[in-house]
Amino acid sequence: MTETADPTLAAALEARAPLVDDRHETAFRAWNGFVEGRPALALDVYGTTLVVHDHAGPDGDRAAATAVAEQVRATWLWLRAALWKVHKAPAPDARAGRLLFGERTDLTRRVREGDVRYALSLDGGKDAGLYLDTRILRAELTATLADRTVLNTFAYTGSLGVAARAAPARRVIHVDRDRAALAVAKTSYALNGFEVRRADFVIDDVFTVASRLRKESALFDAVIVDPPFFSSTGAGRVDLEGNTGRLLDKVRPLVGDGGALIVVHNALFVPGSALMQVLEGVCAGGYATIEKLVPVPDDCAGYPATRTRELPADPAPWVHATKIAILRVSRKDGRKAT
Repeated sequence: MTETADPTLAAALEARAPLVDDRHETAFRAWNGFVEGRPALALDVYGTTLVVHDHAGPDGDRAAATAVAEQVRATWLWLRAALWKVHKAPAPDARAGRLLFGERTDLTRRVREGDVRYALSLDGGKDAGLYLDTRILRAELTATLADRTVLNTFAYTGSLGVAARAAPARRVIHVDRDRAALAVAKTSYALNGFEVRRADFVIDDVFTVASRLRKESALFDAVIVDPPFFSSTGAGRVDLEGNTGRLLDKVRPLVGDGGALIVVHNALFVPGSALMQVLEGVCAGGYATIEKLVPVPDDCAGYPATRTRELPADPAPWVHATKIAILRVSRKDGRKAT
């Protein structure tokens, strides 16, 4: 190790070494700096591309980002590019990512989880497009939703819905306002040989679509709710600190009897106990039960041996700020999804 190498990063890379595949087609978190030594930085690997997430401020910290990128490059010689994303930058190109090494043509455009392939647009926005902390959930959806109908709300690039379609689900409807993100979902479909039906990719506000589906008495075997931390439109408002219960109440009527409401809640400053109170409130009437709490991968949460600090809010009974739960829903009218 050189004198300038960060020992906490070195320990993190050593812990992730078993995740590196020989073909370099997979994706994982290389360093959760928030709990493993450098709160402003997180490093993700997508295929042969390193993505440096910089939360240091509007200008980021290019020197720190470059130093860690070079340290990772010296450890994993197979990396071809590093993209530096300054999440709080006012300039869109800084949020989307600037290269620290490599060329745009070197950026990874697809990765694989098991037998499922996911398209990527790593420089298409402030996020990389495929959230690594929901990797276990994707495997769960692929394993359990065969021949089911699924509504994927706040779909973004559609990865959760793609995983469900790979089950294979009978039908998955993706809803999001971001046309470019849903285009990535369509590319993922094409990579897996799934039919791309225009009606299954709805570019619209989730609240508007949910209202229309309720009026149509539409029911699904599973409804996925993975909203952004905050969003406000003329049709509705998402605030994971304040109105998660109201959001779930709007989509729960779309779940058929015996179906699943799948909740992903990513709010760093919301304790796990607070979310549990919300979920218990949803279940209070006796028409829903908490069936399972889905964990996040260890590479995202940080390993016990590599963690140097705790999260600002205790996520227990989860171990990470991304809190995932599957609720089993029953209906008073007994109607099932069709």
